[in-house]
Amino acid sequence: MSSAPLKLLLIAGSARHGALSVRLRDAARRVADGAGAATEVLDLRALGLPLYDGDLEVAQGVPAGATALRDAIAAHDALFIVTPEYNGFPTPLVINAFDWLSRLKDGTAVSAGKPVALLSSSPGMLGGLRAMNFLRQYLQMAFQMLVLPPQQAVGRANEAFAADGALADPKAAATLDGVVHAVLKEAALRR
Repeated sequence: MSSAPLKLLLIAGSARHGALSVRLRDAARRVADGAGAATEVLDLRALGLPLYDGDLEVAQGVPAGATALRDAIAAHDALFIVTPEYNGFPTPLVINAFDWLSRLKDGTAVSAGKPVALLSSSPGMLGGLRAMNFLRQYLQMAFQMLVLPPQQAVGRANEAFAADGALADPKAAATLDGVVHAVLKEAALRR
């Protein structure tokens, strides 16, 4: 068993300024850093992936951003994905990135068996739970990822954070801590 810190890749499903999913991702990162993990944030928008189009793929090949996503997943022991909810579904940003990943010859090979923890955030009462459940199914079925049962949907996320960026509610903070530790434990078992 390696003594090197576990490597955790954190992805937010929204890249817009002030996104609640980014705030929740950052709260999870602080917990993971505190647990001794080596964390890295991946900005999906920075990958520069166009909307998936088979004709574009034939004409230009798979964009370099898909290779960057593949390489980031391969380089980490586990992933943390935080999704907002757009019309009851995960964001096009996260779905499109993984759609492009699937077009690489070894795209699904690097994702197979990779532990993933899911969080969701929304100003609504359900906290993006519907989107998170769709994302769970998508990652498990299309990418053979090991999406862990512990998860967290943060409702009223626009009111959920303290000034320091942590979750203000002690129960919500304890749940986040549990989800982070669950993915790190699973990653350690698979190392």
